[in-house]
Amino acid sequence: MRAVLLTGFGGPERLVYREDVPDPSAGAGEVRVRVGAAGMNNTDIWTRQGAYGSAEDPSSITGWRREPPRFPRIQGADVAGRIDQVGQGVPGARIGERVLIDPMLYQGGERDLVTTDYLGSERDGGFAELVTVPAELAHPVHSPLSDAELATFPTAYTTALRMLGRAGLAEGETVLVTGASGGVGSALVQLATARGARVVAVAGAGKHEPVRELGAEAVVDRAAPDLPAALAEALEGRQVEVVADVVAGPSFPALLGVLAPLGRYVVAGGIAGPLVQADLRTVYLRQLQLIGSSFGTHADFAGLLAYLEAGELRPLLAGSFPLRELAAAQEEFERKNFFGKLVVLPGEG
Repeated sequence: MRAVLLTGFGGPERLVYREDVPDPSAGAGEVRVRVGAAGMNNTDIWTRQGAYGSAEDPSSITGWRREPPRFPRIQGADVAGRIDQVGQGVPGARIGERVLIDPMLYQGGERDLVTTDYLGSERDGGFAELVTVPAELAHPVHSPLSDAELATFPTAYTTALRMLGRAGLAEGETVLVTGASGGVGSALVQLATARGARVVAVAGAGKHEPVRELGAEAVVDRAAPDLPAALAEALEGRQVEVVADVVAGPSFPALLGVLAPLGRYVVAGGIAGPLVQADLRTVYLRQLQLIGSSFGTHADFAGLLAYLEAGELRPLLAGSFPLRELAAAQEEFERKNFFGKLVVLPGEG
């Protein structure tokens, strides 16, 4: 089959397009999916770069579990397609079924999510013509959306659902969302709005109106020279119960500063810099909660499917690339000059 192999840590040059990769076969309890589309995520970039560090050395080169993944590896967690082969114990009637794949490969409870295998990291993923997964993770999907549109949802939206769930965002509360034009950020805006929350967002210039169209009541420019003042003006005296952050970096103190007493800060990314400084007196005197979150549970994925079946989410497909251009696609992803999600179409070579 055609596939792109990540051959080691480094730049886009470590992504090698090949047309002679052996076809995978569905094992017992598994299905094989012919990939219609596979979405891209920050995790793909950070895994290639080895950008996760370790508790002892933040600059060390590691995978997301803070250990090296096994190379070569086929990346691509967010997969939409059709089942074309089933393994032992899986009904043959599933062949031909259109599916969306839950990329979290854990079994057990919520605690197991922290050490889970992740499709495209610990197991070969969807930047290929074929991928195999446990049958229970390939969910039937009935939707008028294209495979490319469906592939924009899994990781970003389950990550956002878990963030909002861990922060306990309730109807009528105000949430501040950073990185609101990206995959997880735009998912947070849509999902928080669906929960009946009031959304104030932070986004780059030129992307404010699309964020408002998703439900944000106000949008602050991420490059504002005085971010605390810009946030205060946008909030118009309101207090923020929840900050949902995927950016971190130098803005971290300002984000803590807008939280109401007993407010909750939840973080699932650090694209502006994972190492931050803050005055812990702000945390304990205002009795704030700092909450870490990553990926989403199987229950979150079921929640995503329910939203999709109800037609309550808008796909934000910013662009697509043929498989052989994955390296160029990742370079475009890193430039962030788009709104929403980029996907790869293996059927286009």
